[in-house]
Amino acid sequence: MNHLRTTLVLVSCLWCLWAWGLEEENLLALLDVREAQAVAMATDIFEFAELGYLETKSSARLSDYLRTEGFQVTHGVAGIPTAFLAESGQSGPVIAFLAEFDALPGLSQAPVPERKSLGGEAGHACGHHLFGSASATAAAAVAEWLTSTRQEGRVRVYGTPAEEGGSGKVYMVRAGLFDDVDIVLHWHPSDRNDASPASSNGNKSGRFRFHGVAAHAATAPERGRSALDAVEAMNYMTNLMREHMPQQARLHYVITNGGEAPNIVPELAEVYYYVRHPRPSQVEALFERVVKAAEGAALGTGTRLDYEVMHGNFPLLSNDVLANLVYEQLLNQGGYIYGPEERAFAERIRESLPVGIELDLDSTNEIQAFEFRQRMGSTDVGDVSWNAPTAGLTTATWVPGTAAHSWQAVAAGGMSIGHRGMMLAAEVLALTAQQLFQDVSLIEQAREELVERRGGDFRYTPLLGSREPPLDYRR
Repeated sequence: MNHLRTTLVLVSCLWCLWAWGLEEENLLALLDVREAQAVAMATDIFEFAELGYLETKSSARLSDYLRTEGFQVTHGVAGIPTAFLAESGQSGPVIAFLAEFDALPGLSQAPVPERKSLGGEAGHACGHHLFGSASATAAAAVAEWLTSTRQEGRVRVYGTPAEEGGSGKVYMVRAGLFDDVDIVLHWHPSDRNDASPASSNGNKSGRFRFHGVAAHAATAPERGRSALDAVEAMNYMTNLMREHMPQQARLHYVITNGGEAPNIVPELAEVYYYVRHPRPSQVEALFERVVKAAEGAALGTGTRLDYEVMHGNFPLLSNDVLANLVYEQLLNQGGYIYGPEERAFAERIRESLPVGIELDLDSTNEIQAFEFRQRMGSTDVGDVSWNAPTAGLTTATWVPGTAAHSWQAVAAGGMSIGHRGMMLAAEVLALTAQQLFQDVSLIEQAREELVERRGGDFRYTPLLGSREPPLDYRR
């Protein structure tokens, strides 16, 4: 009798594995039939290359696609004209996909392996044209799979503008748009395939404006009070401050207005600061020290100060339950190998990169080791991750060794190398969502880990405060 029971259990397990294999193949087939649409969508958004909060055409391209896929779309959420929500399904757990689509200023580039501007003012040097397209494609495939299998669940896509310094997602979190989400999945273009759990730096930025008194710089300098002097005094003090900051902290600035002419004592000057640290409390403390330096500079130069907080992001809060699922799916799908034309393109790109790059060209077919990573950059995904269990991955959409925010990233992201990495990301996102819908106990485990990691007394307060979205920050 025991042998019979064992045999029945074994047959049952084999049947489950066989059924799971069919489900996986079915979902991958749903992605395959959407690949041409995904590439066309990414290409359009690549060519639009719209800056943060100005992504009218890019947002419409993604939301129109999702509407044709049967999603209910709500535009202009959280007071942001280019932000949207798209949802499919009536009941069950909510699994959300993040979709970014903003470009960066000053990085117009054709999809060719040498520096060649397309003549525009911006370029997708962080690959957000691929990001949004992959997420929307994965969501559409999962939604159709849910319908065809009569599986309970809801799929939601968040169209998230202005990740590059605009903190678009933070306003969406603050508006409560993630309050009913069970799981959030995201990805990002990169030069490697990696699904390791990771954190990032939190950050906060501000524009510091000094108002002085104009005068002739040669004939009446004593009547003037230089706003530029105040900027330089502030920068001097914050540079001295670097010695006395925590090791993980980062501080950087750019002078955005230094006056109009040398023979006029500058009446107005402005400097734009970023402060970063892995802990939100330290971000706030460091930013206040920068504010004090600005106040001292104004006092010492006889000028008047006003400043505006531009954005603020929490660090990523990693979730091991989800990270392991994403890694498992990435490992199962594997990477990809360049074709002859892609390899020739990649070799040309490598000629323009610094020497001593550790990754070789064949690393597009590798999955990076699974280990915790502390990243020094920042993202508004961080705020999402403190409010819902969140995990993501990167795929090789750029030539190995390529840095983000470079013309080389734009070039590779605009041709088949970028598209192949994009579809790999779509596969991993979709398969992870499928696994979560089929085993809802994983969703509960991820939620328990989130609550434990953020602490029982956690209360979310955005680092950017109560300010409204800076819809003109790129104008």
